Amino acid sequence: MDTGTRRDLVPALIALVSVAAIGAALVSQHVFDMQPCPWCVLQRLIFAMIAVAALAAWMAQAAWLRSTALVLAALLALSGVGAALWQHFVAASSSSCNLTLADKIIAQLGLDASLPEIFQPRASCADAAVDLFGVPYEFWSLALYLLLAVAAVFGLRRSGR
Repeated sequence: MDTGTRRDLVPALIALVSVAAIGAALVSQHVFDMQPCPWCVLQRLIFAMIAVAALAAWMAQAAWLRSTALVLAALLALSGVGAALWQHFVAASSSSCNLTLADKIIAQLGLDASLPEIFQPRASCADAAVDLFGVPYEFWSLALYLLLAVAAVFGLRRSGR
């Protein structure tokens, strides 16, 4: 295959990992009955948006469009870091997280009504505070967001060559 037409797999891997994160959240919810809070659901949305940006980067023919999509993916990943940190340090210690920023975003977009099995919050933030292998669930998400941000920057550096 000609190097000029070969696609870099970094954006495709970013998209795949993002979709896998949503899949893991859905398995946690529907198989292990770990019901999501609004901040959990917002993080699912952020993973979905990262996947879309990464796919746009992967499909882009123009270098500037690819770079723009990767920058967007990196910024979205950093917003996910913020959401995970907020969930852990603020929301999880409150008895109710109704009508927080996360709840308002999900409701405004209508995702809770149109795709309730994926985007409907079903627990309070305090109730959704669970550990997986001794690590808070949102820290797994945070680590994945950091990995995705690094991968997006790596993809940007590769496209700059």
